[in-house]
Amino acid sequence: MKKFLSTLLVLALACTVVFAANNKKPLIGVSIWSSTDTLGSQCKRILDAAAKALDVDIMYVDQGHVSEKVTASAETLAAAGCNGMIICNSASAEMNAVINTCTKNKMYVAQFFRIINKAANPNEYALACKSPYYVGAVHENEVDNGTNLVKILAEKGCRKIALEGWVSGDATFLLRWQGYKQGVAAWNKAHASDKVVLLDPQYGGTTSDTGRATAEAIINANHDVDALIVAGGGGDTLVGALAAIDSMGLKGKIKVVSTDFLADLDQQLASGGMAAESGGHYADPLFAFMLVYNAVKGNYKKPAGSFYEINFPYLYVASSADYDAYAKYFVSDLPYNAKELVAMAKLKEPELAKTAAALSIQDVMTRHK
Repeated sequence: MKKFLSTLLVLALACTVVFAANNKKPLIGVSIWSSTDTLGSQCKRILDAAAKALDVDIMYVDQGHVSEKVTASAETLAAAGCNGMIICNSASAEMNAVINTCTKNKMYVAQFFRIINKAANPNEYALACKSPYYVGAVHENEVDNGTNLVKILAEKGCRKIALEGWVSGDATFLLRWQGYKQGVAAWNKAHASDKVVLLDPQYGGTTSDTGRATAEAIINANHDVDALIVAGGGGDTLVGALAAIDSMGLKGKIKVVSTDFLADLDQQLASGGMAAESGGHYADPLFAFMLVYNAVKGNYKKPAGSFYEINFPYLYVASSADYDAYAKYFVSDLPYNAKELVAMAKLKEPELAKTAAALSIQDVMTRHK
């Protein structure tokens, strides 16, 4: 009798373990430069909302865009038992180690704010196409973004533009820089007697202190600059650059544009601290999250010899009036509510891509009347 009861107990425990394993929540990791700076905290906010709506556990690793920390982040998330991860890497070359780690550990991965440059990194691109665990990439048209920001500055009368990047060789920065140069070339072709000059970039890291020091050095070496592009870096670089310009008594005299929305953008626009900003794209990683979520759930089958690619639109804010609409639908609230997040997770990939492309202030206004 005791042996029979013992057997029943063992079977009951085994069934409990199997049931618990089958009902374990998916765990999705996020490898990000920072989950606490201006942009990173906004990304975390919408990702946390998606994880809650979909009953998914989420884990963050901050890697500061330091190459060895970027590649190590995938190992950390795999060791934690993540079923999938999304990553904002720095250089495309880092994705070789990341993809291999994910493939080895059967952990799905998608990039956000990034895509591997096929021409510059053919080996990494081929590996991404081959791996069954590299799901895809969500990214913006960075070249167009750069071109548009230069056009805004030129139309505001700026003729000598300084450039502050964050890390030399960063894949996204290189594309934005290409856009800045194209914008200058287009303006100069149309205005041969009123040309714009773009200075070579200086790099301000991803902290406010380094951003400030770099901006001061740029201005001290170029007293006649009338504009500064702070290319990005998460927002803190821009905070430091603006503080430098203010302390030097040049607020409003040097027009500043950037890609990364500030928490006090309305005040900066009103006071002349900022001339314009592109961004509002903290929802970008949401769509990478949805790609990985559906891969983990078995809903998305990766295209043979390829991967999913989602192009995400930029928002442009160049006045206080522009900001008021942005603040209402992207700052005070999220652009998607819980019900919409659940519905989004059920979309097939082509519809998910269309949903991403449609995101705008007007789109949110229409949905959230």
